[in-house]
Amino acid sequence: MSHAKHGKVTNDIIKGSMTSATIHSGRKLMSNVAKHPVLVFGLGVAAGYLVYKYRKEIISSTTKVVDAGKDFVLQQKENLEDIVAETKEQ
Repeated sequence: MSHAKHGKVTNDIIKGSMTSATIHSGRKLMSNVAKHPVLVFGLGVAAGYLVYKYRKEIISSTTKVVDAGKDFVLQQKENLEDIVAETKEQ
């Protein structure tokens, strides 16, 4: 096994174990939170406050993502039309 390939495998193992640990700790946290309705309410209030506070930024970033998606679809449509035109020419 080459050194570069060995490094990639090691990085993949590290990423996998970090993901697993994050999921496990998140699951444990959410099960503890779910047992306490006051914490659920508090988290909802905090999330609502943050969404309200940053609503303009959220809307602008969502609009950018939607516009980028539309541009991507139009570009793929043009590429497909070019491919179909080339195929008809041949």
